[in-house]
Amino acid sequence: MSKAIVSTLYDSDVFRMACRQFDKAADAISLPETIRDRTKYPRRCLAVALPVKRDDGSVTVFEGYRVQHNLSTGPAKGGIRFHQSVTIGEVAALAMWMSWKCSLVGLPYGGAKGGVVVDPNQLSPTELEHLSRRYMQEMVNFLGPHTDVAAPDVGTNEKIMGWMMDTYSNHVGHISPAIVTGKPIAIGGSQGRREATGAGVAYLVKKYLADMKIPLGKTTVAIQGFGNVGSETALALSAYGAKIVAISDYTGAFYNPKGIDLKRALTYLHYQKVLRDFDGAEPITNEQLLELKCTVLIPAALERVITDKNAAKLQCRLLAEAANGPTTNAADKIIEARGDIELIPDVLCNAGGVIVSYFEWLQNLSNFYWGRDEVLTKLFGVLDKAKAAVDAQQDKFKFSRRLAALTLGIQRVADAKAARGLFP
Repeated sequence: MSKAIVSTLYDSDVFRMACRQFDKAADAISLPETIRDRTKYPRRCLAVALPVKRDDGSVTVFEGYRVQHNLSTGPAKGGIRFHQSVTIGEVAALAMWMSWKCSLVGLPYGGAKGGVVVDPNQLSPTELEHLSRRYMQEMVNFLGPHTDVAAPDVGTNEKIMGWMMDTYSNHVGHISPAIVTGKPIAIGGSQGRREATGAGVAYLVKKYLADMKIPLGKTTVAIQGFGNVGSETALALSAYGAKIVAISDYTGAFYNPKGIDLKRALTYLHYQKVLRDFDGAEPITNEQLLELKCTVLIPAALERVITDKNAAKLQCRLLAEAANGPTTNAADKIIEARGDIELIPDVLCNAGGVIVSYFEWLQNLSNFYWGRDEVLTKLFGVLDKAKAAVDAQQDKFKFSRRLAALTLGIQRVADAKAARGLFP
């Protein structure tokens, strides 16, 4: 008889949401009690204080975290988030989802995630570099190319990954590009990595629209979040022939039923840093964007934006979760009961980023690099295989698509833990 963990360390709305998803999936596949808690709860975590000297000579101490959820299937893998609302519970939930995602698409990784409680927009470039390097310095004994491989996430980018790689390399005494992925191409980054998540989202949207017999030329798309993932998804879907009618960031949303000029929007964003006051579309709220009439709705920002308050008001045909955990469990039930919205769950939908991160890691370890077309061809091949597995699981057990994806990912992690046994 196994004794269940009652963990308060990670307690938060988003961690409880991830745990409820796990419990539902574990029940659906009758996961043995002896393996449940070992599969469910994070393996270990680290919280660190990060003192940073500011440009005015003062010192601010930031708080940082790293959670390694699963190390049974390979090195842990996951991004580092710089955001003012980061909590250790959120980081733990994201690490858990990363475990299922890597497992689902067949990567030899466990899940991890990192975060720093900071608004990076309030830091100067020098302060941001100092914070990035200090975070990696504190994590040196916790990360490694065969232990835990970091990547960019919300609030971080390839430049920050470059600083972190350099910090780690200086510590170990030799260049170690495989310690992070999503870094600049000049220091071992992969062709296609920057657009990988968005390209994967767009590819899966195209595939599911084909299954639904909806032509791309008649498809309208609303995207909440216009950072790396949202903008790359918009560009890829536009290239496929879809019309992007709404985009947003944290400063507001913009709607143009005739289609948004993406080049204009990206140029505006490049110079202004935010979409506020963008004049190429009608300003609306982020909440209104989610409820627009459109073919495809793509939440590509933060978690828990589709709730029981707005789930009944969605007017899309396809909901593609480019963000992690954008739909609460209560909203999930409403959408499932409606039966008129197809869902591409996050663990499948946004897996393109970690798939190409895996390719980057392989290229770093072998010192042999591929071209962009080869990377994207391999990416789409992995996504095709994962989509087919999810669709087969859904058909076989009459699960929802989210439950089909989660049960596949969770079962594979549980199988690995069972096969390795329990170290006495």
